[in-house]
Amino acid sequence: MMRENWTDASLMRQLLMWSLGALVMVWACFVFLAYRTGVEEADELTDGHLASVAVLLLGIRGLPATDQSTELLRLREERLKNHDYQQSLSVLVWDAKGQLRWRSGEAPTLAFDGAAEGYATVLAGDENMAWRSFSQWNRERTQKVAVMLRLGERDALAHDIAGQMIEPGLWLLPVVSLALGLAISRGLRPLLELSSEVAALDVQSAEKRIARRPLREFDSVVSSINALLDRQQQVLERERQLANEIAHELRTPLASIVLQTQALEAAQDVGAQAPVLQQIRTDTLRAAHVLDQLLALARSSRGHSRSGWEKINLAQLARNVAAEYGQAAWERNDSIEVHAVDSVLLFAQPVLLEMALRNLVENALKHTPPGTRIVIGCAEDLVPARGAAWLQVCDDGAREGMSVQAPLADSLHLGHEIVARVAAEHGAKFWKSPCVAPFTTCYRIDFAAVPERPAG
Repeated sequence: MMRENWTDASLMRQLLMWSLGALVMVWACFVFLAYRTGVEEADELTDGHLASVAVLLLGIRGLPATDQSTELLRLREERLKNHDYQQSLSVLVWDAKGQLRWRSGEAPTLAFDGAAEGYATVLAGDENMAWRSFSQWNRERTQKVAVMLRLGERDALAHDIAGQMIEPGLWLLPVVSLALGLAISRGLRPLLELSSEVAALDVQSAEKRIARRPLREFDSVVSSINALLDRQQQVLERERQLANEIAHELRTPLASIVLQTQALEAAQDVGAQAPVLQQIRTDTLRAAHVLDQLLALARSSRGHSRSGWEKINLAQLARNVAAEYGQAAWERNDSIEVHAVDSVLLFAQPVLLEMALRNLVENALKHTPPGTRIVIGCAEDLVPARGAAWLQVCDDGAREGMSVQAPLADSLHLGHEIVARVAAEHGAKFWKSPCVAPFTTCYRIDFAAVPERPAG
């Protein structure tokens, strides 16, 4: 098994990174909102505390005269622990004439303002320190109370409350990240198992198949892989059969060449050597033709590039091929004709298409008796459902009472395999079509309706 490189693309790593990124963003938003909420709650808590103390003091009648005490309003018992949220409050009490009657805490004395009430943030003292205050008159307006707190102490409380709200998030982030990584790893386990099964597939073995996965999301993937395996097995089986046929076709002429060469070496009469040499020539041409067909088959298998596509005249292509084989047909007393309109335009690969047409014509010449009539036909298809155009080669070589000569070249199947692959490259259908008298054999290519310039 290949060692995984951290730089290689990984679905699990990508999911984990995106999930952790989303988690960090959500966590950052949570921290920001928690901090703001903590600050706002601390401000409200402090303001409420100031107002509560002021209202409480306003309910006490007959406050003692001011003694300018600066004692902080905190617990003094050593056995009692001051609470974190207990704040150092300062209190100022004025009478109706604006005289300071009572003072407690470390806050500086504020200038009396009989009209001011409620919350305020003031700067006071020699150091010009910021204070948060709440002031209010009693109902009879005989005394006014102001409760004060240093703004820095209130901000410290706000940060403490905000930190208490943020701290659980700081602890939960690594825990949630670890749990998320484990969950993603566990959730992707079926995919990893499927990947392992695909990696272990042996395309040469017809029995190796992927079992159906329990998750329906994998059904289409597994079905596609199994269908691909089935097609691969069919292709391999067809290639094996083709290889056996080719080996048989080559073995026969090569064995004959060896035997004829031995006979030629043993022959003393010059006259007896002539037929032996002719047989050697025939077998050599037969082997060479089989090799040519193999090269054509390999060429058709490599014809998947769209760069060679162009608009061609199918009728003119048929006329050119018929003209080239006119001499061979005349030598066999055959006739070769073209039945087509002036122009049948089609986007195709002309080299491959000409090769396929040549194979059909050669098969008609080599696998039929002398005197055969061969007709090449092509036209635009008048039935849109069947395609854009068609090309066919028909002959009457299987007439009753006429014997067919033994083939001098490769089997008929090899030539048809070449034509079938060329047709598949053009998205066309190659088949043996019904014949109309007097013809006995027709092989046809139906071209599908393709765009003007196929994508590639």
